[in-house]
Amino acid sequence: MWRLKIGKDSVGDSGAWLRSLNNHVGRQVWEFCPESGTPEELSKVEMARQSFRDHRFEKKHSSDLLMRIQISMEKQFVTNLPQVKLKEFEDVKEEAVVTTLRRALKFYSTIQADDGHWPGDYGGPMFLLPGLVITLYVTGALNAVLSKEHQYEICRYLYNHQNRDGGWGLHIEGPSTMFGTVLNYVTLRLLGEGAEDAQGAVEKAHEWILEHGSATAITSWGKMWLSVLGAYEWSGNNPLPPEVWLCPYFLPIHPGRMWCHCRMVYLPMSYLYGKRFVGPITPTVLSLRKELYSVPYHEVDWNKARNKCAKEDLYYPHPLVQDILWASLHYLYEPMFTHWPCKSLREKALQTVMKHIHYEDENTRYICIGPVSKVMNMLCCWVEDPQSESFKLHLPRILDYLWIAEDGLKMQGYNGSQLWDTAFAVQAIISTGLADEYGSILRKAHDFIKHSQVSEDCPGDLNFWYRHISKGAWPFSTTDHGWPISDCTSEGLKAVLLLSTLPPVAVGEPFDVMRLYDAVNVVLSLQNADGGFATYELTRSYHWLELINPAETFGDIVIDYPYVECTSAAIQALASFKKLHPEYRKREIENCIATAAKFIEKMQAADGSWYGSWGICFTYAGWFGIKGLSAAGRTYINSSNIRKACDFLLSKELAAGGWGENYLSCQNKVYTNLEGNRPHIVNTSWAMLALIEVGQAERDPTPLHRAARILINSQMEDGDFPQEVNIGFLCLCYGQRIKLCLGHIL
Repeated sequence: MWRLKIGKDSVGDSGAWLRSLNNHVGRQVWEFCPESGTPEELSKVEMARQSFRDHRFEKKHSSDLLMRIQISMEKQFVTNLPQVKLKEFEDVKEEAVVTTLRRALKFYSTIQADDGHWPGDYGGPMFLLPGLVITLYVTGALNAVLSKEHQYEICRYLYNHQNRDGGWGLHIEGPSTMFGTVLNYVTLRLLGEGAEDAQGAVEKAHEWILEHGSATAITSWGKMWLSVLGAYEWSGNNPLPPEVWLCPYFLPIHPGRMWCHCRMVYLPMSYLYGKRFVGPITPTVLSLRKELYSVPYHEVDWNKARNKCAKEDLYYPHPLVQDILWASLHYLYEPMFTHWPCKSLREKALQTVMKHIHYEDENTRYICIGPVSKVMNMLCCWVEDPQSESFKLHLPRILDYLWIAEDGLKMQGYNGSQLWDTAFAVQAIISTGLADEYGSILRKAHDFIKHSQVSEDCPGDLNFWYRHISKGAWPFSTTDHGWPISDCTSEGLKAVLLLSTLPPVAVGEPFDVMRLYDAVNVVLSLQNADGGFATYELTRSYHWLELINPAETFGDIVIDYPYVECTSAAIQALASFKKLHPEYRKREIENCIATAAKFIEKMQAADGSWYGSWGICFTYAGWFGIKGLSAAGRTYINSSNIRKACDFLLSKELAAGGWGENYLSCQNKVYTNLEGNRPHIVNTSWAMLALIEVGQAERDPTPLHRAARILINSQMEDGDFPQEVNIGFLCLCYGQRIKLCLGHIL
């Protein structure tokens, strides 16, 4: 049976190859223990798996039942509080809200890890596992790193999330794409699956690929992975010259000016392209060369394939200027680098790229900023030296990205969301007014947040490595990951400031004030000239740089844009800090809040909405937009922006109450209800939080009462709330949002 291991218990036999700044606080790793599990547990696990399989087309996200089954056996949920169910027009009374909150908090306390955070699934994307499997296959480490149980669960996951038409999407709820289908088909084949397996599911995927144009129509990221595997030719890729890393930084196109996630993906990609690396050509690879194309492999027109992309994948079509650029690089630039002296320049560029890869690896303890760059960096280390210590240090950190649930084994979009979830959980619990009853939960969470703050900047010249200051910041996940983020730092700061107002005997000693100052310094340093806040760094270049975005599937990824959500979080944190510590950088904080509020107002659309980039979508951004303006001193009475925002949210309330927004809002940039106009408990919570913040209860509480009935009636028997469709950037935990909302109802 699979067991979730937390913190130092997750180290196992890999201790010699694992580095940590805080004894692995927050690390979460699944381990297969063949002898563990009672008959009752094993029966529950199989029932959960079968139930997911039976309903996989209707409910595509797991409910983390394996974790909940494990925890339920370790920490029994016991309550004598009755489950509350309200009739359609029944008044929402304080007793019903308090009972629902207490039941939720009781359950929530049982799923808190011993180190204080709340573990959870951060999956969703369908293009992550293939990169891992291809890398391990090419390096010969597949069976050494992934046991047969791991591989079986990967296959379970892929079969569970295969669409009815045989393909796979970009994410678990998306329609089939060539990118998703080819890479997941290849993954199954590398794991030994054949046409006859899974009742013809593999053959069905094969048919989808050929019917939609074959693997020549895969996106540029897919072309790169197939080239590494040896199932596609490098000549069919548009150039990614590593020499760009040798350019002077003042050029707007320098990769150091790009959004860090974009930069850290194209960094190893440029190394692999510059090397034209191809793994061993095995019988399976030779077979894939036959299976993936509608013509014999040697007859494929690779030059034509360079710019070919299936219509299902074409979210961001290449502009003409990009086609001219790629053609110039392909026909004029690249041929020069097969001869001296350009060949020596390429070698210098490749060495520079590897220096940056090693710097990133070492300063994230080999976790790396995200899963795509993680496996690419690992592959580059192996290509540079198959026996290197760097490659060996990478291997145990693979487990940090893997998560097991009833739908199988997935690769997460990060090494977790530990700090983010814990910061919101603290705010939620305190907002209920019941904090005195749950001091032990808050004390553990407080300790986790303390241990998760970044204590030092990265070493060396930060400008040379294109890094921002990080001392005092909070990351999205763990300190070992370490990348500073504006809204994570802000939410962490908000949480510890709230905790500082509670008795230390209950929640532990407050933060040292110098550590609070460090956090404020980071937040202030991340404000752009326009008043807005981006994610990890300042916005370093111009929007027109998107003209050279080579990723057909992802738009607006080249630079780090300022966002309403990040800006709002910063305003809220600084406003809270200013109330408790008015003496520190007072004028700078006041100026920061004023210009940030103006940015939020400027970003508001004419209909009163804001577009959300880190949650779905207009509801999420509306919550942050209103909260940010409110923290800056705006009210419903003195701010037309808040009035318009409230009108927008109220106009999207469903006829039966509540809110439910589809992920298509993000894609099409038009507010779209969930299918069947059904409410979603998280969208409903966000909208309620926004409206309550600016006095909706005094103006007309009816929409809030309708929404509250939905939340209360959604609570399950054990005090948890049901998993519904994805609602966040990858996926977001539900419990803290709902408790935060119900707490504000009181």
